[in-house]
Amino acid sequence: MPEGGAVTPVVLVTPRLHLRPLSAADAPVLAAYRADPAVAAFQGWTLPYTPQHAHALIAEMAGKQLGDAGWVQYGVSLPGGALVGDVALRTHGAQAEFGVTLAPSAHGRGYATEAGAAVIAHAFGTLGLHRLHASIDPRNVPVARLLVRLGFRHEGTLVEAYEHRGAWTDDALYGLLRREWASPD
Repeated sequence: MPEGGAVTPVVLVTPRLHLRPLSAADAPVLAAYRADPAVAAFQGWTLPYTPQHAHALIAEMAGKQLGDAGWVQYGVSLPGGALVGDVALRTHGAQAEFGVTLAPSAHGRGYATEAGAAVIAHAFGTLGLHRLHASIDPRNVPVARLLVRLGFRHEGTLVEAYEHRGAWTDDALYGLLRREWASPD
């Protein structure tokens, strides 16, 4: 352990991205993309998403690492530090829920696939989790495609399973086991 008991944060590095703890400097960008109606359409956070919400999330995540119990959000940034999105794991026992959100400027570049693959490798490899799952609005077709690309299987859809922004919404469930990830064929 480093001097003073501080834990060195885990940073996941891919060929084009760094997945790292969020910092106060990320707040303006985080607030801007989370306030975007197209980004927020299928997300559960409070709208409008303000800089105060971003600062509160960053403060809540301080000192947390992927794999800690509950939701942990990490920033997805370019090597120079520019935030382009965030990834999350909500760990509960040997399982975790997976999530990813990207700024519109980062869409269509393969960043979600690259970041997702890094989080999955960390979850199953480093953390030794047994299962990952994701829950999405089935109208969010790009994320459904992303999950399948990452190896998740569609496990079913719950019809009108939760109320979201005043309307009853379906809930598409996806899952991936460590053994499936280790032997994809």
